[in-house]
Amino acid sequence: MVGILGLVLLKSGSVANQLKEEVAVTLFLKDDVEKAQIETLRESLMTEDFTREIVFLSKEEAAKFYSKDLGEDFVSYLGTNPLKNSIDIYLKADFVAPEKVQEISDRFQKNAFVFEVSYNDLLVNSLTTNIQKISFWLLVVCGFFGLIAILLINSSIRLSIYSKRFNIKTMQMVGATKGFIRKPFIWNSIRLGIVGALLALIGLATSIYFIDQEITTLELLKDYLTLSYIGGGVIIMAFLITWLSTFFATQRFLNLKTDELYY
Repeated sequence: MVGILGLVLLKSGSVANQLKEEVAVTLFLKDDVEKAQIETLRESLMTEDFTREIVFLSKEEAAKFYSKDLGEDFVSYLGTNPLKNSIDIYLKADFVAPEKVQEISDRFQKNAFVFEVSYNDLLVNSLTTNIQKISFWLLVVCGFFGLIAILLINSSIRLSIYSKRFNIKTMQMVGATKGFIRKPFIWNSIRLGIVGALLALIGLATSIYFIDQEITTLELLKDYLTLSYIGGGVIIMAFLITWLSTFFATQRFLNLKTDELYY
């Protein structure tokens, strides 16, 4: 459960970033801008922190594209090409926010080579709002089910130690220290937790394989960083939950009086 929730959280962020990086700011250039000036502008754009990719589209290429889309040669009909050379700036995910995109737009609107700046502000606002909502509810759901997983493991450990409460009290009565009594319980729980984590990782790996076959765009098997985070997270959680649960459960029975063991 912890592994699947971790996978959902990590990959949701990756998917959100992929969606954001499809947003482009288009610079329509003035007709009198020469090729050398366009090349200088393109080189300067590539050095910007917000640039992921730039695509230059000449007015001739744009005319061919729109003519094909319309099904007729509008340039021959009009006698001139009204379109302009343009540069699409595909932004990095961190810069796709209403305020940042507007700041970039205002900056290039003042550029001497730029006739007009265009971007889909409704799409940017919608992406930002919806991703924030989805991320919040994903976090809530993952936190809820993660808490259930921890409580289930904790309850199982407490029941296991409860069945040995008389052994614990007997060892305590013959002079064994709390640390000495607690140690074998903790190590046994940790071993079981690690075995459980390894079994969970096998099940998780199988699930990831089939998901990757069905939804290839996620590229789960190629995302080694996410997979390493999930694998390490499951093992660390198994260690921490079993250790802490066993520590506090044994501590409770170590502090009980003899006559309290029957209740």
